[in-house]
Amino acid sequence: MMADAAKRPGKTGRPKANRRGAARLGAVQALYQMDVAGTDLLTTLAEFENHRLGKDLEGDELISADITFFRELVSGVVKLQRRVDQQIDEVIERGWPLTRLDLTLRAVLRAAVYELIERRDVPPRVVISEYVDIARAFFDDGDEPGLANAILDAIARRVREEDLAGGRAKA
Repeated sequence: MMADAAKRPGKTGRPKANRRGAARLGAVQALYQMDVAGTDLLTTLAEFENHRLGKDLEGDELISADITFFRELVSGVVKLQRRVDQQIDEVIERGWPLTRLDLTLRAVLRAAVYELIERRDVPPRVVISEYVDIARAFFDDGDEPGLANAILDAIARRVREEDLAGGRAKA
């Protein structure tokens, strides 16, 4: 299912994902793996770069990711995790700490919030849209994509208000 988000055209009739989109997807998967397996940053980066990003998955060739962007996302989340988590905690409902969220949703939110905070060159609406799409790929029938959208929108309004007010929409 998740591989569909990064397939090359012609395999499923879906449009070709861009290299940054593939990097975002890989970053979410890497952050999830680090959470579940407890693997360290360097081991996880090496595994994804050598064995997962842009490789065949179940007979489908995946689009190659922007490796530099992938590294920045994963490394940045790890480096700024307290700040990223604090932004999420301040927005989600009281009594519902970040640790109670599904691990995949938490990885999606962490990568997106890092990008909202640190990548001012990427418009906030683009960040939100990209990560909500990733959430949809993981949770096609659940409420999680809507929750991700609401949380990311609230955080973007706090940390990138000027970009949202100006309607800047360049990718």
